[in-house]
Amino acid sequence: MQVLIVEDDIRLAEALAHILKDNQCIVDTVYDGQTGLEYAQSGIYDAIVLDIMLPKMSGIDVVTELRRNKQYTPVLLLTARDAITDKVNGLDSGADDYMTKPFSPAELLARLRALTRRQGEVIFEKLEFGDIRLDLDSCELTCGTKSIHLGFKEFSILKILMANPGQAIPKGTLLAKVWGIDSDAEENNVEAYISFLRKKLAFLKSNVHIDTLRKVGYRLEKD
Repeated sequence: MQVLIVEDDIRLAEALAHILKDNQCIVDTVYDGQTGLEYAQSGIYDAIVLDIMLPKMSGIDVVTELRRNKQYTPVLLLTARDAITDKVNGLDSGADDYMTKPFSPAELLARLRALTRRQGEVIFEKLEFGDIRLDLDSCELTCGTKSIHLGFKEFSILKILMANPGQAIPKGTLLAKVWGIDSDAEENNVEAYISFLRKKLAFLKSNVHIDTLRKVGYRLEKD
């Protein structure tokens, strides 16, 4: 899951990012509403965690503008404001859920999972394609009786490819989703991890391979 955090309390933002990254999320963090809106409009996020009281542009205005522009990424408002009128205003602006501070990390994660499911993303424990199976909890890639553990970025790339079999995935999409929109990573970073994955597929003697589509990206195919 790729999540955007918009929170002006830097310590809290870092704590949120830490919680999400520990649960295999890819996270971008910004500290004001205007920048949050710009990031959110990219459309690459599965969910947005948004404070209400923000510099430059309030969280309510951010959600309102997103919905006005037909951008329907799930938004979870996370704020210290717990009055019923604040909750009503937040939800009426187009937010999908509302949590007050302090919060339980377990509840936050559960609510984010629920929000992505509402958007039609079915959460599986495993992905399968050809003769390989990817365990989404353990990051284990299995082929027949052999298995191998994938590093986080290898796992994230293969998960995207296996969720879209036969479809061309641009390098830019992999960069944004696996490294994050703020990362200094370049296309050769993607190429390196694709090479690692190809070696692991060869080690497993799988009938699945990763095609390179010149000037486009990559596609998962099977023999």
